[in-house]
Parts: sequence; C-alpha cells; structure tokens
Amino acid sequence: MSLKRFYLLLILALLLVAGVQAHSSVREVFANDIRISANNYHAYPDKDLPKLTPAPAGYKPFFMNHYGRHGSRWLIDPNDYKIPVEQLEKGERNGKLTKRGKEVLAACRMMLEASSMRLGELSDIGAEQHQGIARRMFLNFPEIWAGNAHVDARSTVVIRCILSMLNETDMLKSLNPELHITTDASEHDMYYMNYTDTVARAAQKAARPLAGELRDKIFTAKKLEKMTSRLFTDKKFVRDSIDSFRFEYLLFDVVSNMQSHHDFENIDLYSGVFTVDDATDFWTYNNARWYIYSGNTQLTNHTGPLAHRHLLRNFVDAADRAIASGTNSATLRFGHESVVLPTVCLMGLNGMDYETNDLATLAEHWRSYEVFPMAANIQMVYYRKAGSNDILVKILLNEHEASLPVATDYAPYYHWSDVRTHFLNRIAE
Repeated sequence: MSLKRFYLLLILALLLVAGVQAHSSVREVFANDIRISANNYHAYPDKDLPKLTPAPAGYKPFFMNHYGRHGSRWLIDPNDYKIPVEQLEKGERNGKLTKRGKEVLAACRMMLEASSMRLGELSDIGAEQHQGIARRMFLNFPEIWAGNAHVDARSTVVIRCILSMLNETDMLKSLNPELHITTDASEHDMYYMNYTDTVARAAQKAARPLAGELRDKIFTAKKLEKMTSRLFTDKKFVRDSIDSFRFEYLLFDVVSNMQSHHDFENIDLYSGVFTVDDATDFWTYNNARWYIYSGNTQLTNHTGPLAHRHLLRNFVDAADRAIASGTNSATLRFGHESVVLPTVCLMGLNGMDYETNDLATLAEHWRSYEVFPMAANIQMVYYRKAGSNDILVKILLNEHEASLPVATDYAPYYHWSDVRTHFLNRIAE
C-alpha cells in the first residue's frame, strides 16, 4: 500500500469515528420524530433530501446498479392485528379498559377489518414511494435513462415487490417512452435476490437467545405494568389475563405501521400509549435482533452479511457487463429489507460493518433505522469520462451519498477498480 493511500484510509477511519461520536442519542432522534422508532416499518423519508455532490469534471453517469426494498405494506402475520384486539376485548368484556384503552381498541378493530385479505401487500403509500424514487433517479441522472437505454428490472416472487418494481418502471417509462424496459420475477433469480443460507440461519438461531436476554433486562414486570396501566384499569386483571409483553410488542407494531396508509397515517396512537422511552426500548430490542440477523459479528460467525454474497457478486457482474457494453443502462432489483440491511453490512457502507458482541451498547454504534425504512434502496451510479478508462462510482443509500472503507481522492466518488476489489475481497472471506 502506498503512503498516500495509507493516509487516505486513516483519515477515512477518523471521519467515520467522528461521525459516530457526533450522533444524536437514539432517544433524541425519537423525541424529535417518534415514527422513526418504527424501524423497518418507518415510511420512506423522502422529504428534505440532500443536494448531491457534482461529479468530477468531465465524468458523466452511464449505469445504475440498484437493489430496493418494497414500499410500505400491510403487516404480514394475522396475529399482528388480531392479538391486540383480542387482548383489549378481554378488558372490554370485563369493564377493565381506560378511556384511552377504549379508543385504542376502536382503532385496532378498524385496522384489523381493513387488513382483511391484504396481509403483506403493498399499501397506497408504498406505491407512491416507488413512483417518487423513480422520478428522482431520472432527474438526478438523466444520462442513464436517455434514448432507448435498456433497463433490466427484476423482483423477488412476492407480490409487494413485483408491484414496487412496476411502479418504478411505469414511472420511468412515462418520463421517457423510448426506454427499453424488461421486467421479470422468477425463482430462477432468488439465489441472489433473496438467498436462504442454511449456515447463516443456524448461526442466527443459536444467537437469538442473546436478544431475548436483552429483552428481559429492558422489559421488566414493573415497566410492562406501567405501560398496560394506560389501557387497563386493573393491575391484577392484567397479571392474570393479559400476555403483557406480547400484547404491547404487537400493539407497538400496529401503531408503528399506521404510517403506511393514507387512511390511518394521521391517527396518533402514540400519545397516551407509548412514551419516547417506550419507543426507544422497543427499538433497542429490535435493533439487537436485526444485528444478530444482519450484522458483522462473531455472535453468528460473521455469516449474516456473507449470506448475501451472491447479490454482491451479481452487482459486480452487472457492472462489468455495463462497462464493456459502452452504452447507458440500469439494472434494478426489488426485494426485502432482510436483504438490504446485511448487504449494506457486507459492503461496509457508512460503517455498518461495525463488529461487536455487546448488544447492550450496540445502539451507540449501529442503528438499523438508518438503513432500511420502507422502500429502502441502494443506488450505485457509475461515471466515465471521454478519453479515460477510469470508471468512478458513487453509492447512494436511500438517496444520501454513502461512504465505503475504500481510499479515494474524489469522495463521495470512488474508483470502481478499488470498489470492485473491495467487494470481491468481502465475498471471498
């Protein structure tokens, strides 16, 4: 390694550390906007997006490598909607609900009825999120989508992902009818679009009790009693008849996901039900669970990120083909947050390859809400310059310029040759 590159890497590392130290506390973030505590249910934050850094002189974008999560959706498990209603109805039958408890029951009944035959499906807001993302991709990088550029769009076989893909491709086609767009959703591509790694699954299952230990430390009987007392009038009735943690946990999910629907997004069920401290506690537990699934940790023998090596290899192969073709094009992929998060960790974007075995201090360094809201997306944008063989790449995470643990003299742009080597080294581990 050259001395210059060593110093660039050192500066990058110091900047990453400084960035972590400059973080607001999680509680401060949620106090400012409690909806962010919804974590992977948080509606895509598309307001006040930052201005992008212009490319170095002479460089023009010609290719996009992309993976995007489906947009906002209905909850998947029928128990997510049913159990809060069933538990509150026990209180209603026995005359044990507070005024707020009765209001929450009415709202939960409404959500349960509305979710009938729609579990896991894309919501109205989810469709709009992808239309907006596609419009901004087109406006931010018009050279990629010019003329009859080929857009290869692929989805997992799940309907919410297929519809997310179609909302984006339809928007792109409306902005340039000449685009040559192909779409597909097949089991043929699932090995890299949403791979099931049995080794990683076994390691995650073995480590899962550690998140349970953290949960039990956070959600003491006293804390749960305080939460349930806002909805039920009789503490003994709750102890005897209500599964307090499961009830509150699933209710928090229902409340968190109301931001996925125009009909319910303005109904405030946080007030008088969940405090900022409660939201922080639920998120802390969920963050630990996601770290066990996705994080770069010895707790799972580092298998979580590496489980998505086929996707990263597909990114490299697609870029190689695009560069060799000499034409402008895009490869778009649509899937799930359970792929976006570990892939970001595998890439090392924004320091998300952080390694620890200490779940208690995890939130100080690794925050899943920063990566995978609804419609989360990775956009790798490739640039070239006439008369030069040097290809530059910039990575956007949810339309924010992201950093890599790779030396560069053009931040936030990187030499593709260096990034390509970094990616191949990561998947060879």
